[in-house]
Amino acid sequence: MNKTVINCDCFDYLKRCDPFRCIIADPPDNIGLKYKGFKDKVSEDTYEATLQSILVRGSKKAHVIWLSLNARYAPLIGKITYNFLAFNPDWEFKPCVQTFTFGNYRSTDLTNNHRLLYRYMRTGTTLYPDNVRVPSWRQLNGDKRADPRGRVPGDVFDIPRVTGNSKQRRKFSPTQLGETLYERCIGLCCQPSDTVVDLFAGSGTLGRVADRCEVNAVMLEVSREICDNILEDQSDAVEVEW
Repeated sequence: MNKTVINCDCFDYLKRCDPFRCIIADPPDNIGLKYKGFKDKVSEDTYEATLQSILVRGSKKAHVIWLSLNARYAPLIGKITYNFLAFNPDWEFKPCVQTFTFGNYRSTDLTNNHRLLYRYMRTGTTLYPDNVRVPSWRQLNGDKRADPRGRVPGDVFDIPRVTGNSKQRRKFSPTQLGETLYERCIGLCCQPSDTVVDLFAGSGTLGRVADRCEVNAVMLEVSREICDNILEDQSDAVEVEW
């Protein structure tokens, strides 16, 4: 499988690239984290425009878009999604959520233990649910009625956060999504040799799962330093000029 790293603005890439199968987008949360090469704090209007552009421009190139967001932006992405579907009736929406135990603990209010994970898909796109089956309760408890293939998981992804002491953790990026989450998103929507584009490559998770998922990986990253970190971390990834 091909693994490429491109140091560019993702929207510039979407203007000129050929069509492909799937987008994974985990944009910065706009909360002031210390990323290398850009600021994680813009106006609400600018952030809203970024999320709109992911859907509008992404839908012109891909069949499926997975969008991961901080739960605080549920009202904003709800409005954006409503408007997007109104103007793009050939697309459909599946709201999913990632849940996890180790949230950032708060003693003054409920701790956040979930992250939004929304799927946008061109109507008629084929899915491959058998690729993402998981052990069922019946299987785990010796019930003879259990489907030996396991069950297709629900829209609640009970997948842990990548904590600071995780073996997956790449410290050159302040946040990252887990490899299991990427594998499920890709496995449900893609076949071998399909191309998946990560609009905000960050820690390079897409490249680490690409071989297991049998897909071509395109990792876009606006930070030159983070691109260098990914290339150093993944010796089989190749940089492509854009």
